[in-house]
Amino acid sequence: MDATLAELQRHGYSGLTTASVAKRAGVSTATLYRRWRSKQDLVVGAAQAWAENLGPDHDTGSLEEDLGALLHDKALALEGPSGRLLRAVLGEAAHNRALADVLFDAFVLPLQDRVFALLERAVARGEIPPVEDPLVVAEMVIGPMVSHTFLVPEREADTPAPGRDIATRLLPYLLRALGHRRP
Repeated sequence: MDATLAELQRHGYSGLTTASVAKRAGVSTATLYRRWRSKQDLVVGAAQAWAENLGPDHDTGSLEEDLGALLHDKALALEGPSGRLLRAVLGEAAHNRALADVLFDAFVLPLQDRVFALLERAVARGEIPPVEDPLVVAEMVIGPMVSHTFLVPEREADTPAPGRDIATRLLPYLLRALGHRRP
């Protein structure tokens, strides 16, 4: 999978070949085809392998801390290997349903589940009123994190990484939008 990620980063989905992945991995193309029937299957396998777990959903007892931890966990994932893979295949996913489904299952659903859980806990603790549409809140996390991480140009070495920067800056806005109040 390392070889697939490296080739995706170097050539993108359209430029990736099973021969180049096999060469980088030091195996024959026949070896690849025994496990993956096509380039698409290989990339889908890489997406499944590199999707980083956001980490456990710890209940810190505070919406602010729970949401802050989630935002920073997502930032780290987007700045790591899974983020590099996501950046390399997002364009292809717009035209490739199988790849889009894998990316959704691997990157979006776990984040949605974690958002739903932390919102339920915050409502139960009286920190926020019931949330009319928790899916919108999850989208408010995903959208800015992905767009800021992938669309903001590279920064100088002494500035925060884009994902961690937006995670820190986004937290107070999300708390206000949710009507957060300390119990």
